[in-house]
Amino acid sequence: MRILVMGGGWFLGRAVVSGALARGWEVTTFSRGKSGVPVAGAAAVHGDRERPEDIARLAAHGPFDAVVDTSASELAPRRVLAGAQVLAPFVGRYVYVSTVSAYRGWPDEPLSADSEVLDGPADADADYGRLPDDWTGPDYYYGRQKAGAERAVLRMFGDGRASVLRPGVILGPGEYVGRLPWWLRRAERGGDIMAPGDPGRTVQPADVRDVAEFALDQATQTGLQVHNVTAPVGRETMAGFLDACLRTTGSTGTLVWTPDEVLIGAGVRQWTEIPLWRTHAGAWAIDSSTAFAAGFRSRPLAETVADTWAWLQEGNLPVPHPRWAEHGIAPEKELRILERVS
Repeated sequence: MRILVMGGGWFLGRAVVSGALARGWEVTTFSRGKSGVPVAGAAAVHGDRERPEDIARLAAHGPFDAVVDTSASELAPRRVLAGAQVLAPFVGRYVYVSTVSAYRGWPDEPLSADSEVLDGPADADADYGRLPDDWTGPDYYYGRQKAGAERAVLRMFGDGRASVLRPGVILGPGEYVGRLPWWLRRAERGGDIMAPGDPGRTVQPADVRDVAEFALDQATQTGLQVHNVTAPVGRETMAGFLDACLRTTGSTGTLVWTPDEVLIGAGVRQWTEIPLWRTHAGAWAIDSSTAFAAGFRSRPLAETVADTWAWLQEGNLPVPHPRWAEHGIAPEKELRILERVS
């Protein structure tokens, strides 16, 4: 296989490149070269996806059996469309990594690969779906942008040459968002640790390496493929996840389970101040059965926790990203809430 990875310098893109090289495939990456560390063995082409001339220059490095697109999270649909249009004659298959946020029902209702996707035209610009600053309702901007990007890929490769993958939360070595690293550092600090909500609540994070391997598997498929990519519903729980963080770090901390209503009443921001905590009915109710039927394998969450801790202990740091600062509750706020439930 000769593949092109859009991105490839950090987290999922880097895992895709490493996995492809381990298979003996020939890999070319396309990025601006401003973040991350190139993977030895891959050919790097530098350019900006916002510049048509750079995409045209990239096409000249083809043909490729497949492209795996891991770097379009902040790209307007029309930019994805323009790139896919240029690459279509030179690429056999397009594997696009989208998100469950593209669903109209996310995160309020259980979802499957057949659930309705948000509106979002293939040629939408970056302003499509943007809401006014004083908006207080649901914000579907990101989901609409990703849905539009999916349609862009399908417009150019939908004749049986496209795979659309919709992960939920991705964790593992190299994570730049800061969810799992925050919990690991909090476990390491010990003491009374505020554990959110129901200990038996299912969680569905997928390991970055497993998502990467499945994306590579999809590069060899035929026909239109659309899959959610999460751990199975019910296998992992919040209690199991936090216990793994304690064991892995050797912590003597104590989990203090704090009801949802107490956290909500204290104004704790779901998903960020307490990473992975979300009370919405569909947040951890994603059916990924089609992916498992297509060969997706999801390792135990405890293994992801242990490997991420080992990666951090080796002195590794993720690529700097603004989302990192959003995650984690201030110690003084956590203490105030714990005093109410003690």
